Amino acid sequence: MHRTRVIGLMSGTSVDGIDAALVEISGRDWDLQVKLLAGETYPYPPQLREKILEIGAGAAVSMAELAAIDDAIAHNFAQAAQNIQVGHPPASLIGSHGQTVYHRPRQNPGELGYSCQLGRGALIAHLTGITTVSNFRIGDIAAHGHGAPLVPRVDAYLLSDLQEDRCIQNIGGIGNVTYLPARGDDWLSQIRGWDTGPGNSLLDLAVKYFTNGTKTYDENGAWSASGTPCQFLVEQWLQQEYFHLPPPKSTGRELFGVHYLNQCLEDAQTYQLNPADFLATITELTAVSIVHSYEAFLPRRPHKVILCGGGSRNIYLKYRLQLLLGKVPVSTTDEFSLSASFKEAIAFAVLAYWRNLCIPGNLPTVTGASQEVLLGEIHGNYG
Repeated sequence: MHRTRVIGLMSGTSVDGIDAALVEISGRDWDLQVKLLAGETYPYPPQLREKILEIGAGAAVSMAELAAIDDAIAHNFAQAAQNIQVGHPPASLIGSHGQTVYHRPRQNPGELGYSCQLGRGALIAHLTGITTVSNFRIGDIAAHGHGAPLVPRVDAYLLSDLQEDRCIQNIGGIGNVTYLPARGDDWLSQIRGWDTGPGNSLLDLAVKYFTNGTKTYDENGAWSASGTPCQFLVEQWLQQEYFHLPPPKSTGRELFGVHYLNQCLEDAQTYQLNPADFLATITELTAVSIVHSYEAFLPRRPHKVILCGGGSRNIYLKYRLQLLLGKVPVSTTDEFSLSASFKEAIAFAVLAYWRNLCIPGNLPTVTGASQEVLLGEIHGNYG
């Protein structure tokens, strides 16, 4: 069977760095097979990371500055693509998600949303000499979808089961879920997915706040685990309108970012929480909002919840989720032969592979788009 080597490149709303996955892909849908050859996270230069976070938080920049940042991100993505191939046969295709700096979902039926990912695909193709697919979200948005989440179709073919209903829960800066009912008739149309709310975004910002920038995340959730969550605050924060909107829906740092954290810090003053208690409470909001969304929007509880993304390594968050879900076991995609750390990068490699074969990549039942569409713009290597 012919296998295509593809590089998936991804940097999420946490802006931790560029996740690069070199994979071999064969098949189309039910016969889709993916083998991870190499996976690595390449940190951004600190100054560029801060700039990206500032733009994501709404800072004003000139077009000249934006162009320079766009180029810098593309150079870093291209370097990641070149580095991940060292010691391996070269790839023939790159799927680059780029760096989201702005996401405005559609508000009403008939309206169009908007999403901006920096890191020009044409420049990546030129620098690497490899055909590059980028700008995956705009096709779905043009079809009146949210442009997110885009991974559910990949999840469907790699992680579904004949007997079990499964939730594939990604916890990046923002959390998103794919609900995969047990495979049966008209199965694709029954798959659902949406952004559940904050993943690591608020927790990372809070750690940065309490350490004056010396730390950027709570490793293994150890600091949060030393505190006690304030359930009154969690219930108050859960009244936020987004949590109660029915899918399809998507969100980002525009909502769950610095301004939201500042409001949370202000709310917490009433309860005189120490830093550990506040971090435990923010972590609890992530866990509770995930479980709340299952109970509010799924036809039934899943048989399994399978985690991926950076938050899947947060031992305390995983513990809180398991406690809230009771008898529903919580595991990670690692246990299903799909790297939890690089699953999103792998997914964009698959989406690029599908785009190259003219196979639609979105699921309209998830994004709200009017139809299935090809995802991504192809930038050829003409050099």
